[in-house]
Amino acid sequence: MIAGRVIVPGEAEGESLVTHDALSFWGGYDFHTGEIIDKHHPLAGVRAAGRILAVPFSKGSSTTTAVLLEAVRAGTAPAAIVTTGPDAFFALASIVADVMYGKSFPVVSLEAHDFASLRTGERLHIDRAGIIRRKE
Repeated sequence: MIAGRVIVPGEAEGESLVTHDALSFWGGYDFHTGEIIDKHHPLAGVRAAGRILAVPFSKGSSTTTAVLLEAVRAGTAPAAIVTTGPDAFFALASIVADVMYGKSFPVVSLEAHDFASLRTGERLHIDRAGIIRRKE
């Protein structure tokens, strides 16, 4: 069990997708498919749609919010985003998606050592208090 800081509350469960590299959503994430398309990113070609995406922080600008909003609308957004700090672009995307589409996703910040303990492929559950549980 890992206790995180809730940036945007919510509940999610899914398979984790973990990277230790920042991700630019503008030109790096295809909102039509949920695939990471930045050819220079270690997760290039991997689908994040419906997964709990653990990314230390976004790279880029407010376009991250726009791309994530489109992904929420298209049903190809991550189920949740776990970061190492209060990333305003991730939070804004979730909050605006709730207002516009009635759909949001949890955003939770972890301490660096807790973030480092996450592994791709783990089944995770995030609750509204920001507690992350590994599921068997």
